[in-house]
Amino acid sequence: MLAHASLLVSSGLQTGTFFRFSRSFAASAANLKYKLKTHSGTKKRWTALPNGLFKRGKVGKVHLNTHKGSARVNSLAQTAYSIPSQTARLKRLMPYV
Repeated sequence: MLAHASLLVSSGLQTGTFFRFSRSFAASAANLKYKLKTHSGTKKRWTALPNGLFKRGKVGKVHLNTHKGSARVNSLAQTAYSIPSQTARLKRLMPYV
């Protein structure tokens, strides 16, 4: 038991010198703010506009269009814009846009 205690004292674990570097790193890291991650699915589907809204392409026009009417296919080619409730959520999902 005494040999084990003397080993701790000689290695510096009991005096606190072993943890000196980790404490200084933790103190400097506490001053930094966390980075927010952008949702990867959102950034692939939505684009931010200068007026604060977001736009996206409509789904359902890539394939299997032979049974769809021409008016339906043409309406699927138009751009869709976010409504206010979507805009608030998109701003949280893409904080740096």
